Amino acid sequence: MPETESTLTNLYEHPGHLLRRAQQISVSIFYDEMGGELTPVQYAMLRNLAGNPGIDQVSLSSISGIDTSTGATVCARLEEKGLLERKVIPTNRRQRALTITRAGQQLLDDMIPGAQRLRRRLLAPLTGEEQLKFMELLTKLVQENNEQSRAPLTPIAATPPSAREAR
Repeated sequence: MPETESTLTNLYEHPGHLLRRAQQISVSIFYDEMGGELTPVQYAMLRNLAGNPGIDQVSLSSISGIDTSTGATVCARLEEKGLLERKVIPTNRRQRALTITRAGQQLLDDMIPGAQRLRRRLLAPLTGEEQLKFMELLTKLVQENNEQSRAPLTPIAATPPSAREAR
């Protein structure tokens, strides 16, 4: 047995359990700092859309690490709220090009201070050096295990040509 591995009888030695707890804490702080206008997943989708106008719904889900059925539901809710628009892509009528509305962009702009407070609060128990190292290691953990996900992240460069043409 490797030196870093125990019998794992204590639940708090399981990285997955600690990651789940960290996610619960992150979501709680998200609502404290960002309000209830958007869920964390809606925020992620809208934030990625702001940086990729004209992207199709499937590609937006992929770069957000969200399965396509959840992505479709999230996009429908964001559209209902007037935060994004969906238009049929002429070269592929089964796909829709997405754009953020002025209201959606304004909401994201208004949420920047909350996002900054969220990050500061979540990382507050760590020193500045620990924060950098933690983010580096967490990023590595996510990237190196990406293919194990039910919704692996897809780099934006890998989006289908039809989606890029609609931009």
